[in-house]
Amino acid sequence: MKTDLHAPPTAVPATGPGSSLGGSTETGYAARHAPSAASQATLNTDRLEEVKKIFTAHLENKGLRKTAERYAILEEIYVRSGHFDVEELYAGMKERNLQVSRATVYNTLDLLVEQGLVSKHQFGRNLAQYEKSYGYRQHDHVICTECHKVVEFCDPRIHGIQTMVGDLLNFHILHHSLNLYGVCGDCRAKAAAHPATEPTT
Repeated sequence: MKTDLHAPPTAVPATGPGSSLGGSTETGYAARHAPSAASQATLNTDRLEEVKKIFTAHLENKGLRKTAERYAILEEIYVRSGHFDVEELYAGMKERNLQVSRATVYNTLDLLVEQGLVSKHQFGRNLAQYEKSYGYRQHDHVICTECHKVVEFCDPRIHGIQTMVGDLLNFHILHHSLNLYGVCGDCRAKAAAHPATEPTT
């Protein structure tokens, strides 16, 4: 079936409110606490268990300790929706009364990005943004240059282009990154309501 080249892209739907965490031998430290108020995604326990297994194997392969703090950070990320920066993640951990240092948050994020469980974005700013990535479909972003709002969207035509370019250039394409920058409707409306005035001479 051919892709409709005139079909509009679809926004990635938001997920539901957070749910309580289940415990395990590796995550009892986090399981005693409810998700932070910033955690808006419905926790998929089966997916979380898969992610924990992958993360455990990665830590074992690198000869790193499987600390409760690292698993607590992993759980906090996977009950969140949307994008977040390090400070937002750290604040969420503190809100749950989890004693985790910023250094541990940074270190764990690096490990999760390295393993492909978390994606890292810059979005044209010096402040890095992160999002969970395991088991979630490929999507792209539109970023407002005024308020820095990030909107996710999916368009099958982009996947078609990716496949075509891979075939044409004899590449096995693993993934792609597409960020579109502009001014959102809210910021345009504010600018129209409060137009800049020219200085008087």
